[in-house]
Amino acid sequence: MTLHFRRNALFLIAGPCVLESDTLNLRVGEHLARLAERVPGGIVFKASFDKANRSNAGAPRGPGLDEGLAALDRVRRATGLPILTDVHLPDQCAPAAEVVDVLQIPAFLCRQTDLLVAAGHTGRAVNVKKGQWMHPEGMRGAIEKVRRARPSAPRADDETVAVTERGTFFGYGDLVVDMRSFARLRAACDAPVVFDATHSVQRPGQGEAGASGGAREFIPSLALAATAAGADGLFMETHPDPDHAPSDGPNMIPLDRLNDLVLRAVDIWHRVSS
Repeated sequence: MTLHFRRNALFLIAGPCVLESDTLNLRVGEHLARLAERVPGGIVFKASFDKANRSNAGAPRGPGLDEGLAALDRVRRATGLPILTDVHLPDQCAPAAEVVDVLQIPAFLCRQTDLLVAAGHTGRAVNVKKGQWMHPEGMRGAIEKVRRARPSAPRADDETVAVTERGTFFGYGDLVVDMRSFARLRAACDAPVVFDATHSVQRPGQGEAGASGGAREFIPSLALAATAAGADGLFMETHPDPDHAPSDGPNMIPLDRLNDLVLRAVDIWHRVSS
């Protein structure tokens, strides 16, 4: 059954940046499964089998397609959570769709027609991240590429495609989030709108040895502001020990701080949607 993103219940996409050991993956997944009972729209587990756009050539990328999909399937079976993973190439879409519920298009690839079409053709839900250089209305074309590729014509109330705001480049290496984007994306794309609270505090190329840095202390204020501004869902990468995570540690929220933040966001969502 195809997953539908909710517009009437705040949902969360969360998990480690990249797949690690089964022990780590399941620790995070089981934590999220318990938290999901308190999130109106539920939680989708997220982890990447390949980080194909790392800053440095020698950076760890993950287990790869076959091993990664097997690991994601083990998380699904153990937790019952729906699963999301990134795809970077058109020929990754079909095999990934056999295992996961949501295919995610990375921000740097949001205009790649062949990738968007291949993802849409699987019939699975698709989350398209807005490129950091794109204005909200510019994402209409990306969403339409996915919808037009569906095996059957999408319904007028189609909620199988979402669009994610992850900030816009501002100056050199910092990102800024325009809180008007959620209303503009919804109007332009007629799709549920997600806020990526963790990659929006990323500082590309400003970490150690040229890796991406981040400012995780700003995750809560941005996530809560985005909820109040009308985001339908939140995206947060999380890890038990972000300082030793193989990817994106500086902009991940520690797992032991996740519940408090998510429940504060749920409270705000109830207040603004009532």
